[in-house]
Amino acid sequence: MEKERIEIGWKLDNSYARLPKIFFSNLDPVPVHSPKLIIFNDSLATSLGLNGEALKSKYGVEVLAGNKIPQGALPIAEAYAGHQFGYFTMLGDGRALLLGEQMTPLDERVDIQLKGSGRTPYSRRGDGRATLGPMLREYIISEAMHALGIETTRSLAVVTTGELVIRENPQPGAILTRVASSHLRVGTFQYASKWGTTSELQVLADYTLHRHFPDIEADSNRYLLLLKEVIKRQAQLIAKWQLVGFIHGVMNTDNMALSGETIDYGPCAFMDTYDTSTVFSSIDSQGRYAYGNQAHIAGWNLARFAETLLPLLHKDQEQSIELAKAAVSDFTELFHYNWLAGMRAKLGMFNEEKEDEALIEDLLNMMQKYHADYTNTFCALTIDKLEDTVLFGTTEFDQWQALWQARLCRQQESKASSQKLMQSANPAIIPRNHRVEDALEAAANHQDYSVMEHLLDVLSNPYAYTPEQVDYATLPVVDSRRPYRTFCGT
Repeated sequence: MEKERIEIGWKLDNSYARLPKIFFSNLDPVPVHSPKLIIFNDSLATSLGLNGEALKSKYGVEVLAGNKIPQGALPIAEAYAGHQFGYFTMLGDGRALLLGEQMTPLDERVDIQLKGSGRTPYSRRGDGRATLGPMLREYIISEAMHALGIETTRSLAVVTTGELVIRENPQPGAILTRVASSHLRVGTFQYASKWGTTSELQVLADYTLHRHFPDIEADSNRYLLLLKEVIKRQAQLIAKWQLVGFIHGVMNTDNMALSGETIDYGPCAFMDTYDTSTVFSSIDSQGRYAYGNQAHIAGWNLARFAETLLPLLHKDQEQSIELAKAAVSDFTELFHYNWLAGMRAKLGMFNEEKEDEALIEDLLNMMQKYHADYTNTFCALTIDKLEDTVLFGTTEFDQWQALWQARLCRQQESKASSQKLMQSANPAIIPRNHRVEDALEAAANHQDYSVMEHLLDVLSNPYAYTPEQVDYATLPVVDSRRPYRTFCGT
């Protein structure tokens, strides 16, 4: 047994557990009855310096289930707060435990967290468990986001627990092993601001700087620079979401990671038909987190982050407020810059012209008017198969295409170079909602994991434009009476 522990390759540290005790609670995972490995991420394990074969052994699966504590681990549940749909509340890891921070072969520090590992002091009325379907959804979507080049937490493994979890119906229990740059959230700072001292808030800020922004931790204006760097990373991240049609679904402040990674895949989904009002979450009845509202909500969340830093920005409160307001006001311009640069790439534009934004908006307006598929429209433009889009043949599109082609002719780069740029910016495949649901249904209801494994394989290289991907780009048969809905997985 000791040999197996050594062979796994753990190099765990526990820097978060050295913060003031207010920020976490020590406890072990609740053991499960008979864990079984469902899916394992071999390439991620290798990058973490872990022995995948050892982790897939009986002892390794016991670790992934929380039945065994790996060498060097110090399990904790992190405390945080958050605005959920605009309402502030006390939260925390109600069904997750941080085992520790793995030091990778590249000397990077990443969190290893078990999600679904049992009740914690922050569970409130929850049972601390997770069900198989939502854990596999997070595995699929987070790995697809990674392949798309979007900053994200990742999934190392999913195990079933051999126990049923009671929701509307009994469902198989599961535990996901999540890997993240950290789990520091806007909500972590909201918790410190509300229930901690200024000294504890400063310790948390210094820890965040050291972990994610070491280049500025010694600067005399480091807390203002921390705010600005978080804003910059979020502007880049949300722009990337918009560019591939990703809808997070629950952009509460506790779901905004300061590292700039996408975190907490609950009711998330990818947009098929282009429509800025698209909402998938079953609980978002007002469209607060709709596709077209994501940038606005990110700015709102960042304003809440700025509020927590006010005691650190300047001794004079009025000056602190002015510094915070100025920093947050930059978000809209930063987001727009990243989004516009990304849209230019999607249309093969290497340089900048003043009329570019109008050209882009005209295309998007046509897509919304004619109910065009977002991903497939840009694919058709990329491979010059315009007849594959519903826009083809309309007078508006003919006029737009002429303007677009004239725009491309005014740049020095060749048509082939433009197409190469477009291919690098326009995925041929995304995790289509109906394909994800097929995989989850086969896995959760029939213990058939081949559908999911094939889907993951196809999603692993979304910019390849292979013949195999064509079938996965087809649209679902839509019942307008029953729009697609996702649910906060528990």
